Amino acid sequence: MDLSPGALILCSLLCAALPVCAVAGQAPVISVEPRVATVRQGESVSFRCQVGSGAQLVQLEWRRAHNQAFADNVKVDGSVLTVAKARPGNQGQYRCLASNSAGRGSASAVLNVKHAPKVHLTPAGPLQVRIGDPVSVECRATGRPRPTLIWKRQGSTLHLVTEETSDVSTIQWPAVRPEDSGVYICQAENIEGITEIKIQIHVVTGLGAPVASVSATEMTVVEGHAVTMECQATGSPTPVITWSKLRAPLPWKHTVAGGVLTLTSVGRQDSGQYICNATNIHGFSEAYTQMEVEAPPYATCLPDQVRLQPGDALQVQCLAHGSHPIRYTWSRVGRASMPPAAETTRDGTLRIARVKQGDSGTYKCVATNHIGSSEALAKVIIKA
Repeated sequence: MDLSPGALILCSLLCAALPVCAVAGQAPVISVEPRVATVRQGESVSFRCQVGSGAQLVQLEWRRAHNQAFADNVKVDGSVLTVAKARPGNQGQYRCLASNSAGRGSASAVLNVKHAPKVHLTPAGPLQVRIGDPVSVECRATGRPRPTLIWKRQGSTLHLVTEETSDVSTIQWPAVRPEDSGVYICQAENIEGITEIKIQIHVVTGLGAPVASVSATEMTVVEGHAVTMECQATGSPTPVITWSKLRAPLPWKHTVAGGVLTLTSVGRQDSGQYICNATNIHGFSEAYTQMEVEAPPYATCLPDQVRLQPGDALQVQCLAHGSHPIRYTWSRVGRASMPPAAETTRDGTLRIARVKQGDSGTYKCVATNHIGSSEALAKVIIKA
C-alpha cells in the first residue's frame, strides 16, 4: 500500500514514540499499562498506550469515557497520558484508540482517586420546628474508599440510631420534643480522613413557652482549667436563664452572664450535672450538661527513705492521686538499669527480696495517665 507524504510523516513520528512499528495490512492491537491505577488525591499517574507488532500505526488518540473533555491537569504526550496532582473529578475510564488502513483497535485504563469524604445535608439547616412535628435530615457522603457515616449530638460521644441506605444516613424524629433542640453532627470517615458537618435544630412552641438548649451535653475538662457552658433559650417573652448544679451549690469561683456559666480553675469536686433553667410567664424548660474533671497524677513514695542491712527485704510503694488508669514505672537514678533482683508490680510496688550493698541508691517512680505524669523519689541506704 502506498502512503501519502503526510501519512508517512505521521507514521514516522509515531514510530519514534512507540516501541513497535511494522508493516501495513494488520489492524492495530492495543494495550495500556497500567490497566488500573489507584492514587491518593494530589498524586500523579501516567498511562502508556502500546501497539503490538505487525501493524503500521497511522493515528493514535486518547479519549475519556463518554467523550468527556479532559480536565486541565490531564496531558497527552505521544502515547503517554499523564494525570498531574489527581483530583476526585479525574476518576474514571480513559481509552486509547489506534487506527490504520486495516482497521481500529482500542484499550481502556481505569483511574481510581482515593480522597477524604465530602458530606452534605438535606435540608442544610438550621431548622426551626414545632413541638410534635416530624423531622428528618439526610446526610450524604462521597469519598474513596467508601466512607462510613455516623450521627451524634454535639457534646456527646454516643452514636445516634439512624436509617442507612447506600451512601445516605438519615436521622429521624417522629415527633420532636423540646429536649431534642441542639446541634447534631454527621461524621463521614475513611482511611483518607474524617469530615464532619453540623445542623442546628430549634424546637419551638406556639404559645411562647421557653425551650432551653446547651452547647454541650457532656464535657471532660482538665483540673485547673477554666470552663464555659453556654445556654440558649427561645420563647416569648424572652426567658430568664439561671444555672444550678444537681444536689450541690455552684462552685464559688463562677460567673453567669448572658446565659453563659463560667467556672475558673475547676477541681475534681466540681464534676457533676449542671442545669440550665429558662423561665417566662408561660412556663420553664431545662437543659443539662454533664461535666467530668480529670486530673494528672500526683505521685509520692512510701516510705521515701529506707535504711536496710544486706539480706533484708526492700518494699517501697508508689502512690498516685489522679484520673485512672494510672501506670507506674520504676528506674534507678544515675544507673542504666534496675538491680537484677528488683521486681515491680502494676500497682506501683518496688520489691527486692534480699538486698545487697550495691542496691543502695535513689529510685524513681513515674506515674502516668492520659493527661500527664508525675515522679517521686525513694532513697535506699544499705549498710552492714
